[in-house]
Amino acid sequence: MEIEGTFRYPELRTAGMSRAAVRHRVARGDLRRVTRGIYVPNPSRLDLLRATFRRLPAGAVLGYQSAAALHGFGTSPPEMIHVIVPTGVAVTRIRGVVAHEAVLPVLGPVELAGVPCVPAARCAIDLARQLRRMDALPLLDAVLRSGACRTDDLWAEVGRHAGLRGVCQVRNLVPIADPRAECRQESQLRLVLIDAGLPVPEPQIWACDRYGSRVYRLDLGYRERRIGLEYDGASHLDPERLRYDRARMNWLATNGWKMRYFTARDLYSRPAHIAATVRAILLP
Repeated sequence: MEIEGTFRYPELRTAGMSRAAVRHRVARGDLRRVTRGIYVPNPSRLDLLRATFRRLPAGAVLGYQSAAALHGFGTSPPEMIHVIVPTGVAVTRIRGVVAHEAVLPVLGPVELAGVPCVPAARCAIDLARQLRRMDALPLLDAVLRSGACRTDDLWAEVGRHAGLRGVCQVRNLVPIADPRAECRQESQLRLVLIDAGLPVPEPQIWACDRYGSRVYRLDLGYRERRIGLEYDGASHLDPERLRYDRARMNWLATNGWKMRYFTARDLYSRPAHIAATVRAILLP
């Protein structure tokens, strides 16, 4: 018997599989018991999510880090499955599942790959209210970069969350969220400068040659002042990348760009050094 999909145990029995046949397929690896009473052949992570929802009460939706990953703006799928359930609804304890009781009703849930989810904007605001400021801006940048929602959608959710813990932080961050930031550290570097009272740097600006042709793209900078700012992660230690970087640095210096480079130590251990360095070249 070939089986496809997600099944409850009684459904397998109805389809003609004996108890011994189910056990045999599980032992052989053809069938996996993903949660109590739910079986999936060769399950992917999405299969596991779908199977889990067969044990959850009506109205439950994927939320928080799990929904962010499915929407495409989470950094990676979390170990636990986070779901939001309506207020007052009891949830059976399920291994690997964290159930959050809805503080606000989830309006307009969406279905992604067969899994009910909170809308992307609701997910982003739920998370950004709880995260540290330095982690919240990268998340807001990421949801806009993914195209899962627009700034107007974030503002609508901020309005709905009025009065809840953390909403003041989000209200302060949404105006500076920018989809052009390409990684978490670029977002954090931008926030360090903004919080230091410096002009807002522009993400992902192009350095052009004298003919106006684009040559190199910079993480952040002040185009009119020809000031560029870069975050150097571990990838810049690769020998081939190092050779490229040196040629790039020489070209930028020759063409009048003042460049400053920062690392994880600067970003996480001495942000004041970053602000002072940029202030010195921006406001001499």
